[in-house]
Amino acid sequence: MTDVIQATKRDSTGTAATRRLRRDGHVPAVLYGHGEANEHLAIPHAQVKGLLRHHSRMVKLTGDVNETALVSEMQWDALGIEVLHMDLIRVNLKEKIEVTVSVELHGEAIGTREGGILLENVREVEIRCAADSIPESLVLDINDLHLGQNATANQLKLPEGVELITDGETVLAHVEAPRGEGDSGEAQVGSEPEVISKGGAGEDEDA
Repeated sequence: MTDVIQATKRDSTGTAATRRLRRDGHVPAVLYGHGEANEHLAIPHAQVKGLLRHHSRMVKLTGDVNETALVSEMQWDALGIEVLHMDLIRVNLKEKIEVTVSVELHGEAIGTREGGILLENVREVEIRCAADSIPESLVLDINDLHLGQNATANQLKLPEGVELITDGETVLAHVEAPRGEGDSGEAQVGSEPEVISKGGAGEDEDA
């Protein structure tokens, strides 16, 4: 999805200027890329909230600039509530770019009915695709995942035209026995995996 947002050029870029900008209901942003000069912009805070609601990665800038851009990065406040700054990259909608997208688990791992715990090791992967075809997320079917088994990036459902950059052998999720109830060493585990479900609780997890 591509959101249309109003962009105003700004001349002042210091700390005091950006604070005034935020008090006036705008988010400072920088547009760069394609060998062109950087543009320092102000985006209405309400429109930034719209981007977050829609999970938009692509934006159409209007107003002082007329560009299509990819939301590259957002800087948040200490509480993770308000966006303090945005980085935007100029793109051609048909050019291929590399982006990070979330992984969405679908189904109920059969291993959880075998007494195991479903653990999510990696929640995002890197892909390459056309700028106008960035998926919101990629689906990983875990229905056939037994106790002691794992699911890798190779098992993701990739839309047409989407290429996986992350190593296909990267373990995204696995099912292991609870501690003290058997050896879970057969499963390949990553660092500090997140517990998703135990026993019969195998609901889908939003990425």
